[in-house]
Amino acid sequence: MLSQVYRSGFQPFSQYLLPWIQSTSVSRSHRVQSPAIRHVRSWSNIPFITVPLSRTHGKSFAHRSELKHAKRIVVKLGSAVVTRGDECGLALGRLASIVEQVSVLQNQGREMILVTSGAVAFGKQRLRHEILLSQSVRQALHSGQNQLKEMAIPVLEARACAAAGQSGLMALYEAMFTQYSICAAQILVTNLDFHDEQKRRNLNGTLHELLRMNIVPIVNTNDAVVPPAEPNSDLQGVISVKDNDSLAARLAVEMKTDLLIVLSDVEGLFDSPPGSDDAKLIDIFYPGDQQSVTFGTKSRVGMGGMEAKVKAALWALQGGTSVVIANGTHPKVSGHVITDIVEGKKVGTFFSEVKPAGPTVEQQGEMARSGGRMLATLEPEQRAEIIHHLADLLTDQRDEILLANKKDLEEAQGRLATPLLKRLSLSTSKLNSLAIGLRQIAASSQDSVGRVLRRTRIAKNLELEQVTVPIGVLLVIFESRPDCLPQVAALAIASGNGLLLKGGKEAAHSNRILHLLTQEALSIHGVKEAVQLVNTREEVEDLCRLDQMIDLIIPRGSSQLVRDIQKAAKGIPVMGHSEGICHMFVDSEASVDKVTRLVRDSKCEYPAACNALETLLIHRDLLRTPLFDQIIDMLRVEQVKIHAGPKFASYLTFSPSEVKSLRTEYGDLELCIEVVDSVQEAIDHIHKYGSSHTDVIVTENEKTAEFFLQHVDSACVFWNASTRFSDGYRFGLGAEVGISTSRIHARGPVGLEGLLTTKWLLRGQDHVVSDFSEHGSLKYLHENLPIPQRNTS
Repeated sequence: MLSQVYRSGFQPFSQYLLPWIQSTSVSRSHRVQSPAIRHVRSWSNIPFITVPLSRTHGKSFAHRSELKHAKRIVVKLGSAVVTRGDECGLALGRLASIVEQVSVLQNQGREMILVTSGAVAFGKQRLRHEILLSQSVRQALHSGQNQLKEMAIPVLEARACAAAGQSGLMALYEAMFTQYSICAAQILVTNLDFHDEQKRRNLNGTLHELLRMNIVPIVNTNDAVVPPAEPNSDLQGVISVKDNDSLAARLAVEMKTDLLIVLSDVEGLFDSPPGSDDAKLIDIFYPGDQQSVTFGTKSRVGMGGMEAKVKAALWALQGGTSVVIANGTHPKVSGHVITDIVEGKKVGTFFSEVKPAGPTVEQQGEMARSGGRMLATLEPEQRAEIIHHLADLLTDQRDEILLANKKDLEEAQGRLATPLLKRLSLSTSKLNSLAIGLRQIAASSQDSVGRVLRRTRIAKNLELEQVTVPIGVLLVIFESRPDCLPQVAALAIASGNGLLLKGGKEAAHSNRILHLLTQEALSIHGVKEAVQLVNTREEVEDLCRLDQMIDLIIPRGSSQLVRDIQKAAKGIPVMGHSEGICHMFVDSEASVDKVTRLVRDSKCEYPAACNALETLLIHRDLLRTPLFDQIIDMLRVEQVKIHAGPKFASYLTFSPSEVKSLRTEYGDLELCIEVVDSVQEAIDHIHKYGSSHTDVIVTENEKTAEFFLQHVDSACVFWNASTRFSDGYRFGLGAEVGISTSRIHARGPVGLEGLLTTKWLLRGQDHVVSDFSEHGSLKYLHENLPIPQRNTS
């Protein structure tokens, strides 16, 4: 049986099983003893995370994020999931992935039940093979191989195929589950078994006993003897078992399961038939929404179409079981769909009885798109007026803003580190600075959208223009920084972009009032919906998948947040920097008066900032000089913890703690000091260990300084200036959406210009390309035309 698996057209079975067989023996003793402890096992490439699983059944989960608490789970595998595209045989690689995921969840202490199709397809494969073999032996001896290829295969009766395939299907499941030290048991049922009370009790008792013994029950309709479905037999509130969809729903309710996962060959439930131009995946489906859905045809195999799945799902939901319908046919595309669903990720369609109070994030994305387009059509003066009004509101409503911020700070006490609390805190001076920055943005927005960058006369009466336009819809994700919201909103308004904002829950009160003020300012010109604050339980990873709605993601937060977003964003560009490892090189010709001021400001003024100094490079000639002693004394006074680089440590008899890594962003009063022999060695160190953010040289030698400025490949390179100047407000940009270390589109502090792209406008009079051919009547001119000056007063 396993030899067939290696010949699968999908991913080899050995890829899923052999690494774990070779590396470890997973026994039942490895299963969770204390589900309250959260940790990750490494025996599978699916994280083995234990979570609290105790739950009283009776009401379905209201939100996806609660699915991780599901204890008892039914996974229904549709025929299209289990079978190959030719419908003759099983999709073995796909099944291996499913078995792996079910095993992971079972070994987390959950109780897994499989409802599987596939017996008919497996039996069809076996019977076709037997028929071909029996028919061909005599003919092959007399007629040759060519006639063998032309032999007709009789139509195979489904019940006979089921009888032939059931044992082989179960043997395959047993072989797969054995690799994870999990025992499986087969149960065959028919609709009549549910009409007989004694049989129902027997079935219920058998399933409970198997689950108690940590065995995975594998349930299927007994297609070898199943009678035709009785029409309308489920109108009395009990669903009739017509197919495996209704079987899974019936079992889920009778076994009081927490979650039913229905895997099919479509991504979930759509508002119109999948494949049609306007079809949109429904993230959450509520009872009563059936009228908004148009059902398509059935899948290529199987008894039930999507309408049957929805009917079964709603029936299970009514019985207290949560339901998700998702695609299980493309493991390379959909990933580990079962475990992703249990982890609460946005996969497929989630059935819920609780409607959210506000719009979904998809609806917010559409509102931001349409609102942004309206915003872009406003006159520059109107966009500037909105920003000026927002700046006024920040000062006029100062007391309400600070009161909301106080609530955030009180709730964050004891939960956030001191640097994060500083970022979270708002003050009168911060609000005043914000208002000043917003007015700078308003002034610069007069000549942003629609600015002509280039004019070319292609030919007579054929003129081309390149003009600035908004990027589209921006998603800005920020942590512990409520002051980020009005800054980013003002830049989006000035550039005509729609905006989705996702703030950290630690700043929920502050973000809420700042967003309300932003929408109040937008309302003066009827574009209130252009800026949206995502308040739903959307995970950042799910937001990063909305590639049809979002054009650019800008993360503002920790380096870990940025890395996570860069990893999660598929198909959406991410603008930002993962780390702010800023260097300062103190040259042998540095001024004594300047060095300590620059080091103190760069490191101590705001150590949590991404543009704070993290590594101080000292020229070797400065060791054991008064200048070096002054630097060390100042750092001690400021209570900065020093980490010695390898070369620096080698010069000291008693050195500070040696640095663990030269590529560290401390974000606190900590600093790495390293020794270099020359400006070139300093540059090489920065290129090797830096993050291309901001790097500084302190020297009085202009030639050395210019060499440093020209050769350091970072977004910001300074001479005799603090690293803290790397900021949109200090650059005169008014504010910034972030600092980018990428090399495409925008680099360094990203202000208004970085949120614009361009489009080409061509104005002609019946021009066709054929007129410019070798024998055509027209010639290309390609003349540069003057750019008109816009009135920005």
